[in-house]
Amino acid sequence: MKILDFFFDAYDNLRSVLGGKSSQGENHSGLLTRIVPPVLILFVLFVLIVGFIWNVEPDSFNAIQHAASLSEERNEEVTTGYITTTALIVTAETLLDKRGGYLSNDMMPPGLFMDNIPNWEFGVLTQIRDLTLALRNDITRSQSQSVEDKDIIEADNKFRIDSESWLLPPAESEYRAGINSLYSYLGRLSDENTQDGQFYARADNLSEWLGLVSKRLGSLSQRLSASVGQARLNTDLAGDADAQQSTPTAGVVEVRTPWLKIDDVFFEARGSAWALSQLLTAAESDFQDVLKKKNALVSLQQIIRELDATQETIWSPVILNGGGFGVFANHSLVMANYISRANAAVIDLRALLKQG
Repeated sequence: MKILDFFFDAYDNLRSVLGGKSSQGENHSGLLTRIVPPVLILFVLFVLIVGFIWNVEPDSFNAIQHAASLSEERNEEVTTGYITTTALIVTAETLLDKRGGYLSNDMMPPGLFMDNIPNWEFGVLTQIRDLTLALRNDITRSQSQSVEDKDIIEADNKFRIDSESWLLPPAESEYRAGINSLYSYLGRLSDENTQDGQFYARADNLSEWLGLVSKRLGSLSQRLSASVGQARLNTDLAGDADAQQSTPTAGVVEVRTPWLKIDDVFFEARGSAWALSQLLTAAESDFQDVLKKKNALVSLQQIIRELDATQETIWSPVILNGGGFGVFANHSLVMANYISRANAAVIDLRALLKQG
């Protein structure tokens, strides 16, 4: 509807301008008024068709197969961390190379008028950033006093560029540079002669990454649940009698996601769950020995199963926002259910990893 309103307004403005011309320009203006409407209609149809084609989420991928083919292509050995790093690279490449390319910073139609896929992209980008940060702070370092990996520093900085930046610098080129840094790190992982590239598959490192994951899933769950709006007791300082906060807040807080933002949050959660499912599936291979020792492999598999459930086909043409027990469905609450279950499983998995 935004596309149609935009072009109808443009057409009305053009007609008003042409209508104000002198009699000497009547023939010329009459020709324009006969040509402009069909051209605008054809352009609108073109934009709608291309937008419909681009408005498709990419399929999942097999990180293990990608790692095997990539190692063969680059003549490298699949070492610890190779599969997870490959999954991170493929996830980032999918973000940029999927149908329609990267749309979040488009300044021309149809990307300018699309919001579902751009929000999906932001969810994917969030998980890319979190894993890259975990690599930088924990997984590539043997201890707290260790030096950060040079390629991971570069990748982390590049992925932090504003997702909507289209000029100076364009987000796509910065993210591509981040991917190239990950390829450089991947090469050092498999090089026995270069021992400064490491991936430490330890329980504490996995737990640190899952801590970031849990916070993201918890936030998404709250925002999705707020689609129907509800009054919540303020528990910001619960559990600590001496706790303080900057400014006072009410004891009962009204939480509601704005109506125009409901589908945005839904597709952000869907993109985040898609990316996290791919990354955790890859981590299952690299952290397999640790998970088996903690008897936690099935816990990780359950998280992946809950995340995969969020990727089921959406049969409704729009994201509905019916009441919790209303006549119409509420897609946000369904998504919140799976996200909450995945987050609960992440919390349980972190508890298992901390046990001796």
